[in-house]
Amino acid sequence: MTEIRTTLITGGNSGIGEALARKLVDRGQRVVSVGLEEPAWTHDLLTAYRADLTSIDETRNVAQDICRHRAIDCLVHNAGLILPNLLPDAKPEDILTLAQLHLGAPLLLTQAAIEGMRARRFGRVVFVSSRAAMGAPTRSAYSATKAGVHGMARTWALELAASGITVNVVAPGPILTDNFWGVVPKDSEQQDRMARNVPVGRLGSREDVAHAIDFFLDERSGYVTGQVLYVCGGTSLVGLAP
Repeated sequence: MTEIRTTLITGGNSGIGEALARKLVDRGQRVVSVGLEEPAWTHDLLTAYRADLTSIDETRNVAQDICRHRAIDCLVHNAGLILPNLLPDAKPEDILTLAQLHLGAPLLLTQAAIEGMRARRFGRVVFVSSRAAMGAPTRSAYSATKAGVHGMARTWALELAASGITVNVVAPGPILTDNFWGVVPKDSEQQDRMARNVPVGRLGSREDVAHAIDFFLDERSGYVTGQVLYVCGGTSLVGLAP
């Protein structure tokens, strides 16, 4: 029988995070969601916290509060923002904001959870990055910080391997979520054109990404660490026309 684990998911209230949260609780696993909003659904196995993860103080406080009351076995850092701009309009402030959200927040959350993971000699840390880490127009701040995620995850994988803790990255391509539609109009010609340019012939679903994350969370995946898995329909091989 699979042991009941507790997974902390940032951005668990919508999109990929919600799909993963539903998948886990349906299997009898406990989920702690942290985000700007609480999930619009409830479950006996779901606990929700509200926090602005672009704030260092709010992130530190919520991390300490969660880990004071719960043993976190798995941590999925899914929360993210794009803040798109072409180079002439890019702002250094955006880099700082996204660096805190994509790098600083998981650092604080993992630091709070790490003692318990080490004591149990089991832990799973999964970052949700992006194919845009390889470069994409209008993504100066986003691609830079997502690429940073890959380096940080590999560093942690080396540091934590002897403690039974794995650290991996799932890097989605174009996925139909609110973040995507915040940049590309929903059901537009641009969306259809992008779908035609994906080698597998469609845009991804949030369930596609949740499935990949679930693989890294599995107890049987303990020999896989420091890896980046592109869930992108092949766009990491050929790029993606806007």
